[in-house]
Amino acid sequence: MAQVYGKLAVMMTARAGFAIGFGFCAALLGFAYYLQYVETQNPCPLCMVQRVAYYLLGLVFLVAALHGPARRGRLVYGIAAFAIAGLGAAVAARHVWLQNLPKHLVPACGPDLAYMLKRFPLAETIATVLKGSGECAESGWHFLGLTIAGWSLLWLVALGLFALFLALRRS
Repeated sequence: MAQVYGKLAVMMTARAGFAIGFGFCAALLGFAYYLQYVETQNPCPLCMVQRVAYYLLGLVFLVAALHGPARRGRLVYGIAAFAIAGLGAAVAARHVWLQNLPKHLVPACGPDLAYMLKRFPLAETIATVLKGSGECAESGWHFLGLTIAGWSLLWLVALGLFALFLALRRS
């Protein structure tokens, strides 16, 4: 198994690796929209922040795939993608933590993200969103014991490590 992985890693170009990362981001965002519009799982503010992380991460992967960078470029794109994935993973970890709070410690539901962006200053909106709310503590959809936030955390960590692998590997 290790030999197969080693051969695949050697055969994969940086451009192909970044394209694969973009494909995963696009597929995960597509699944998020499927859950929202087909399964009627409306996203909470923390879910929306995680979506932004996936959009930014996908954008970095796409630009890197189109650029086909050399060593320094791979390092810049890979570290940028790793940082974005890390920030997204931090938000997802907060979301998972909120979902696992006892019912009596769950914060009260607050206004939705669109209202906050319209009425509050940006700094206050960000602070309020990161605190989480009661709707962020709900966990409707589960697969293999993980909620949407749990899967998001898992994928953001995996994509961040993959970006780091692309940045640091030898050509």
